[in-house]
Amino acid sequence: MEVLQSSGRYVGDVKRQLRDGFGLYVYPNSFYQYEGEWKNGKKHGIGKFLMKDGSYYEGEFANGEIEGNGIRYWASSGNEYCGQFSQGELHGFGVLKYLDGTRYEGEFHYGVRTGHGALIDKEGQVYRGSFHNNKKQGEGEMYYKYGSHYQGDWVLDQRQGHGIMQYADGSLYEGQWRNDLFNGQGSMIHCSGVIYDGIWINGRPAAEASKLVILGEEIREVVEGCPFSVEVQLQNNKGELVKAESGRVLQILAGVKHVKLSPNVSDTFLEQEDLEESLFETPFGYTAINYPLMAYVPEPDKPVNSAEPSRSEVTAVRSLSIKDTSVNEAKLDFLPITGNIHGSLQGSQFTPTVEKESSAPPNQRTENGYVVFCNIAFALPPDNYSPLDELEKKPSKRLSSRTTVSQEKISESRSEVSIKLSGKSKKKQNVTDPQIVKPGDYVIMVKDVTTPPFLDRTLPPAFILLKVKPHKASKKSSRKEHQKVSNK
Repeated sequence: MEVLQSSGRYVGDVKRQLRDGFGLYVYPNSFYQYEGEWKNGKKHGIGKFLMKDGSYYEGEFANGEIEGNGIRYWASSGNEYCGQFSQGELHGFGVLKYLDGTRYEGEFHYGVRTGHGALIDKEGQVYRGSFHNNKKQGEGEMYYKYGSHYQGDWVLDQRQGHGIMQYADGSLYEGQWRNDLFNGQGSMIHCSGVIYDGIWINGRPAAEASKLVILGEEIREVVEGCPFSVEVQLQNNKGELVKAESGRVLQILAGVKHVKLSPNVSDTFLEQEDLEESLFETPFGYTAINYPLMAYVPEPDKPVNSAEPSRSEVTAVRSLSIKDTSVNEAKLDFLPITGNIHGSLQGSQFTPTVEKESSAPPNQRTENGYVVFCNIAFALPPDNYSPLDELEKKPSKRLSSRTTVSQEKISESRSEVSIKLSGKSKKKQNVTDPQIVKPGDYVIMVKDVTTPPFLDRTLPPAFILLKVKPHKASKKSSRKEHQKVSNK
């Protein structure tokens, strides 16, 4: 039955002159229309409410209102909701799909997300927890797109209160949050192994290390052949020890002043591509080139603090191709700067033996802002280590005046050897003994090599200047040595 009314047009069932049963009603402005069940002149039961722009609701009605379960579609935004309604509003449990791919599944309170729910944003990040007025509020957990995971408290869509953050790289933070940042007491175990346990302010440690400091004087002295130790602290801008941090990886290096030689002469044993990596700037007004260090391991029968080198061992700077066997070998006293090739002279024949290289000092991890590098010694330099050649221009004072060697009879070979001329004994040199390096100035550098850098910051290196002084033998030992050479 069709009924024309000033309030609109209705086609459908009528009972006692009221819309009752199934029918189609078009509103006077023709923007809205309803098709579905009626009771006593009101929309009641299952129906579909359509709008001219394409929006619609399809589901349950009660006494003229949208009430119960249904589907709502908004043409202007492209969003769609499927779930419970009350008085025309999203109320109860439902699923809201947004046009950009965001999806919320959970509780609503008269049109807003309130209660417990799960929100998956357009980037695939998932939040499960409490909501209030469309915001993350209360306890909840968040799975981020790159694999990080947070579980804890939220306030107005921000992490605030107590929470645990597990980062994709393996780093872990547990503690207080405010405004989505670490704030308050908290502990971080960084993926590099660094641990900070203390107060945080706006995402950074309150007692943050800003520099490395080598304890003691900036310029020090050490006797050649003696091992030494270096103590290092992590300090903040106020010069205070940062006890709250542990695990930062530090490396110790040494160097000598880099001197550029003439263009026709190679000024380094390195190739050009390796030279830049071997050089480093110093606070002493010059660039240094790396010099090898080693971890000192004393011989079983030799005390650690022994600075007296064995006088029976003579080490050559460079190997010599000896063409004239008449050279007085017993009176040649070369500087002890050699590589890892050792051997003995049998007449004019040199028999080399290769020994295991000495190991560099291992990197150290700080503990409560402190670390010490113990028993460090200078190692043998590589072949043709030209920076030391500059220091060798002065002839050795110990070279006997009776020793004359024709330059034509010695080839300028650059391989390094150790020669021990001690009568019948041919005992090899222990490469872990501290070498009697050439006296002079050596730069010691301690650098932060933590990987990856803690909180994306690498601390600047620390330096000291180590002056190596020559070993002064006692008068008795000097006389004995002179007597041995004279007797030969």
